[in-house]
Amino acid sequence: MAWPTPFEGLGRRAISFSISQTAAGAPAVRNFDFLVLGSGIAGLSYALKVAKHGSVAVVTKAQAEEGCTQYAQGGVCAVLGKHDSVEAHVEDTMIAGDHLSSRRVVEVVCKEGPMRVMELVELGAQFTRKENGALHLTREGGHSHRRIVHAADVTGREIERALLAAAAAKGNITFFEHHAAVDLVHTEVNGQKVCMGADVLDQQAMRMIRFMAPVTMLATGGAGQVYPNTTNPSVATGDGMAMAYRAKATVANMEFVQFHPTAFCASAVTGKPSQGRTFLISEALRGEGGRLYNQSGHRFMEDYDSRLDLAPRDIVARAIQDQMLSRNDSHVLLDISYKPADEILAHFPNIAAQCKTFGIDITREPIPVAPAQHYMCGGVQTGLSGETNVAGLFACGEVSCTGLHGANRLASNSLLEGLVFAERAVLPSLAHAEGTLRDAGQAMTRASQCPEFTGLSAPRRLSVSNNEWVAAKRAELTAVMWSAAGIVRRRADMKEALQQLAGMHFDVQAMWQSYGTSTELVELRNLMAVGELILMSALQRQESRGGHLVLDHPGPGLKLPRTTRIGGSNLSASKPAPPQLVGNGVPLRSGSLGKKTGGGLIERARSREVALKSQKEDVE
Repeated sequence: MAWPTPFEGLGRRAISFSISQTAAGAPAVRNFDFLVLGSGIAGLSYALKVAKHGSVAVVTKAQAEEGCTQYAQGGVCAVLGKHDSVEAHVEDTMIAGDHLSSRRVVEVVCKEGPMRVMELVELGAQFTRKENGALHLTREGGHSHRRIVHAADVTGREIERALLAAAAAKGNITFFEHHAAVDLVHTEVNGQKVCMGADVLDQQAMRMIRFMAPVTMLATGGAGQVYPNTTNPSVATGDGMAMAYRAKATVANMEFVQFHPTAFCASAVTGKPSQGRTFLISEALRGEGGRLYNQSGHRFMEDYDSRLDLAPRDIVARAIQDQMLSRNDSHVLLDISYKPADEILAHFPNIAAQCKTFGIDITREPIPVAPAQHYMCGGVQTGLSGETNVAGLFACGEVSCTGLHGANRLASNSLLEGLVFAERAVLPSLAHAEGTLRDAGQAMTRASQCPEFTGLSAPRRLSVSNNEWVAAKRAELTAVMWSAAGIVRRRADMKEALQQLAGMHFDVQAMWQSYGTSTELVELRNLMAVGELILMSALQRQESRGGHLVLDHPGPGLKLPRTTRIGGSNLSASKPAPPQLVGNGVPLRSGSLGKKTGGGLIERARSREVALKSQKEDVE
C-alpha cells in the first residue's frame, strides 16, 4: 500500500497575526472559547470535537506536526479480534502497570477504545489492512492477543496527518505555530483555583500574547528531554506538567518514567556517544518475532522472564541494562533477520530505512539497541473526564496522569488514552462554559482578578554565549537525572540530585530575570521543574514498582498509597471529583459559544455518544 507523504494535501497555512501590545510591557490579548496547548493526538482530537461548539485556539511551540505523536511507530490498541476481549485487555494493562493502575479507569479506556479507534478510520486514517480488507492487528510486549491497529511502522505519523487534515478543514480552529506557552493564567476565587488561559511567547515576533478562554486543555506531551537519551522529539520538555504545577494543579506518579528497551544505539556504529533524541525500534518488531541477544549470542531474556522478549517494557529494559552493566557492553542485539525479507520490509519500512542510513540491513543482520527514556507514566492528575483540581483546566495525553498506566505503561495504550480522554473531556468542558454564561457576575469578578503578566522579563533572543550557557545547564541536568533517576536508583543519589537541581533552578531564574524571556529559558525552567518533581515523587515511594527500581527498597511496599502526589489537592484518579458545572470560567468571546449553548447542547452531545455506541455495535 502506498502511504501518503506526511501531511500532503493539508494546505497548512503559515500562521501570522498582526497583534499590537495593549500597553508598554503588557501582552496583547486574544479571546477564544477553548484553548488547546499542544497539537498531538490528544490535543487535536479534543479540538475537533469542541470546535462544533465554539472557537478553538491550538497553540504549539513548533510546527503543528512536530510532537510525540508522529514518532509513535507501533500502533494503537483496540479490542477488535475475534478471540480478544475487553477483560483480557484490562488484565494485560493491570499486569503491565504492576497493579498500581486504577481498575475503574482501565475498564473505561479498554471498553471505549474500539469506538474511538473506529472514529479515526472514519476520519480518514489509513491503517494497514489484510488482503480481505479487515484491519491488520499486530502484537506487542505485555499483550495476550493481537490488538494493535497500525499503519505499517509509521502509525503516529499517519494519525497526525489525518487529524491535521481534519482540523485544517474546520473554520473555527486557529493554529498558532511557533508559540511557546510560558505560564497558565490562573487565580483563586472564594477558595477555588481557576485557570483562565495562558501567557504565550510568539517566538517569531518575540512578543507576548495572553490567550484567554474559559476552558484550557493541556495536551503538551511528555518530558523526555530531561534525560540525555530519549525517543522523544526536542519539543518534549515537560512544559504542561511544569506550568500546571506552578498553577497549583496536582501532579502524580512522576517517579514512573518508562525507558523503552529498544532504542537504536548509534554509538555502536559511529563509535561516538549518542545524545538527545534516539530512533525508536518499535516493540512491534519483537511482537512479530524479533529476538534479543547479548553480544555473545545468548538469548538472555530466557534468564529473566517466561514471556521472553514480549515481557512488559520495564522488565525488558532492566534485563538489557543488567546485561550491559555486567558485561560492560554499550548495547545488545535485536534480530529479526531469520524472517522472510519481504515480510520484514512490508511491516517495518521506516525502521529498515532508518537503519540503512547507518549501514545496517535488518533483513540480514541484527540491530544494536539500548534503553532510552520513552514515556512519562505520571503527570497532571485528572479524573475520568480529564478534569484537574483547577477549575477550567483539563489535561489529556502524556501530560496527564489518569490512573491508566500505573507503574508502567502497556505498549500502544498511550495513543488510546489520548483518544478516549479527549472524548470524555468534551461534556465537562461544555458544561463548564455554560456555567460561565449562567453566572456572568461571578465570571466578571474573576476576570477583574486576572493576574498581571507572569513573565519575569520582556522577550529577548539569547546571545551565542547565553545559548552555550543554556546548553551546558541542560547537559548538566540530564547527566544528573540519568545518574540519580534512571533505570536503577538509590535514595542517597536522589537526595543529592534534588539539592543540585535546586541550585541549578535558582541560576535559571536569575538568568531569566537579568536577561529576558526566551524559548530556551522557558524550556530549561520547565525541565528543571520536571526533574525536581520526578525526584520528589521518587523519594516519596519507598518501594520498587514498574519503572521505579530503588536498590534501597527492592520489593513492593505493602502499605504505601497507590498514587504519589505533589502540589494542589488530593484529587483521586480512582474516585474523581465531579467537575464544577456553574461559574468556573471567565467571559466568553461575544457572539461565539453563547449563541450555540441553549439548554439542549449537553443533550445533543449525549445523543451523539449514544449514536456512536450503536455504530460500534454494528462494527462488532
